[in-house]
Amino acid sequence: MKAKIFFSILSLLAFIILSSLQSKKNPVVTKKPNIIFIAVDDLRPQLNCYGKNQIISPNIDDLASASYTYENAVCNFPVCGASRASLLTGLRPNKNRFKTFHSRMDEDANDVLTIGEWFKKNEYFTLSLGKISHHTNDSPESWSIPAWRGEKNWRDYQTKENIESAETNNNNGAAEAFEVGENLIDDYGDTKMVNKAMEQLDELTKKEQPFFMALGFLKPHLPFNAPKKYWDLYDEKDIELASNRYQPENAPNISMHKYGELRKYTNIPSNFNDGIPDSIQKKLIHGYYACVSYIDNEIGRLIKHLKDLEIYDNSIIVLWGDHGWQLGEHNLWAKHCNYQTSLKVPLLLKYPQQKNQKRINTVVELLDIYPTLCDLSNIGKPKHLQGKSLLSINDLDPKNINGYSKYHKGETVTSIDKSYTEWRNKENLMKANMMYDLVNDPNENTNISKNKENSSSIIKFQYQLDSVRSLD
Repeated sequence: MKAKIFFSILSLLAFIILSSLQSKKNPVVTKKPNIIFIAVDDLRPQLNCYGKNQIISPNIDDLASASYTYENAVCNFPVCGASRASLLTGLRPNKNRFKTFHSRMDEDANDVLTIGEWFKKNEYFTLSLGKISHHTNDSPESWSIPAWRGEKNWRDYQTKENIESAETNNNNGAAEAFEVGENLIDDYGDTKMVNKAMEQLDELTKKEQPFFMALGFLKPHLPFNAPKKYWDLYDEKDIELASNRYQPENAPNISMHKYGELRKYTNIPSNFNDGIPDSIQKKLIHGYYACVSYIDNEIGRLIKHLKDLEIYDNSIIVLWGDHGWQLGEHNLWAKHCNYQTSLKVPLLLKYPQQKNQKRINTVVELLDIYPTLCDLSNIGKPKHLQGKSLLSINDLDPKNINGYSKYHKGETVTSIDKSYTEWRNKENLMKANMMYDLVNDPNENTNISKNKENSSSIIKFQYQLDSVRSLD
């Protein structure tokens, strides 16, 4: 009898130990994590966490120190509307959808569930604050409450001089291309957005329901408006102009543009044949840096509030830029091209309870965020998704994974060591192409597509582009 009791107890202990070991090996997710989904408009990966030292961004860098930092992330279309619509739906831009800065999800892809709608369907409370989709009223069914933005208009001038200028110049609300924010009429929209987010977080933490909070920062998008104290972080005499202010050697003219977005502002030469004076270029770079530092401070306020509410550690946090931005490289400003300065973006992803940074060199796409968040949240993925879950790439050879970007007729493959772009006409005949060695020529200054030794690589890239086109 005693032996039976002994063996019963022994069996029970063995079961408990094995169950404990098994649970540590394959943990069971019993609660869906909250998601903080941070978009930053026009943010280039010129940050300390990406090995650069020109911009002061301690809060983003601190987030990166406990996140997966994707060093080769690319957008799928280098303008706001199309890039965001692609990410939020999980679909690639093609000849029929997501083609311009004002693309709408509910017009181009109304038959699929956006990331907000999918998470809402999976029991999340979803909300959009600031600039998430390009149009605030796009796909309203994505959100549990109506999407909210803080700025009165997207240029968000707050000095009396620029507000009056914008109202009288009959130039679609444009005044100067930058604003040193002193004696402000009101807070900038991004400050209002973080204030609103903190109010919402106070209420959300009282609920049992998990939440998906999307926050979209307007800056550093033009005009470069930021409070004066962030301008004062930099000495303009120390700011350096781009070192490659010229069209790349052998690059086709179709790869260039006249940066019409910048030309709309009153202190920028409006004639497309006129260059931007060096003094104005320095001021523009100064303004861009100031805006990133301003946004960094607002992100710091948000993260501090998450920590105060004791939900930072258990949350998924993803920070992404919707596309890159030229600051004079190749004599280009804004985005709107197939160079890496327009395509490369910052992408940070913090898992729940993550404490250390993990650098990922593999090329990834913004399209991959949707399926990744599904996997991390332990919910299924809708069948329409065209991106890959980033949870699946850690054990794969980076040489076998590429990113695909499109800008009008130009289509680009970004690999771990090269970029290849081609332009085709309506008959699918190639008009022009270019290829750059990103290891030996990371700034893409010399097009090597005509070199005979690269013909096999080009054939491989063309096959890959054809494969992506076949998904249309």
